[in-house]
Amino acid sequence: MKRWNPEFSLEFVPNRQKEASAPRPPPVLEPLKDVHVGLAPPCRGPARLALLRGHYLYYHYGCDGLDDRGWGCGYRTLQTLCSWPEGQPAGVPGLAAVQTALEDMGDKPPGFRGSRNWIGCVEASLCLAHFGGPQGRLCHVRRGAGLQGELETLYSHFAGGGGPVMVGGDADAQSKALLGVCLGPDTEAYVLVLDPHYWGSPKNPSELQDAGWVGWREVSTAFDPSSFYNLCLTSLNS
Repeated sequence: MKRWNPEFSLEFVPNRQKEASAPRPPPVLEPLKDVHVGLAPPCRGPARLALLRGHYLYYHYGCDGLDDRGWGCGYRTLQTLCSWPEGQPAGVPGLAAVQTALEDMGDKPPGFRGSRNWIGCVEASLCLAHFGGPQGRLCHVRRGAGLQGELETLYSHFAGGGGPVMVGGDADAQSKALLGVCLGPDTEAYVLVLDPHYWGSPKNPSELQDAGWVGWREVSTAFDPSSFYNLCLTSLNS
């Protein structure tokens, strides 16, 4: 997957502290649970709203004391997926365990463990199966389509009891999780985005909501039309 260059990213950047401003990693944190709760729906008129069911934990840069800024967003999003649907840390692998698993199963070459190489939705789906987490179903969105063509798929996923959806691309390589969809009466369309790039020690969900680390984003502006995207949709094991 192509490395993200912040100078050329078209993605929305929340009002947040610069990643390079903290001199050292924060201490190991107790992950916050269900940090989207309390957000108002974004659509102005009658709308179809579907949110994930169950509970999750918010994993982000440095939450376990490891400084993974610039390369760990895919791992953190995977950890959030693994914490669903109970919202518990049991069964959530650390970054070293994820790298070891990918190397042992032959998806990555020797030497991958201990590296700062990115992972995306394909690796996340393999790890969900490997660690016995929720099922991960892959969906590819072709370049130039954005997520507009998958809104009904996402709506059906969340309305049917699905869990968080990992999303990442090439031109837009920043991993993130989707927690819901809101479709307005006309062309309004929003997705609820959980951003793992936060660095620090959040005190409560309101702090994250106010700074934009979790919030509703217009699909037409939040995703790069020049990028392809992969989705990993989680669901309960049958």
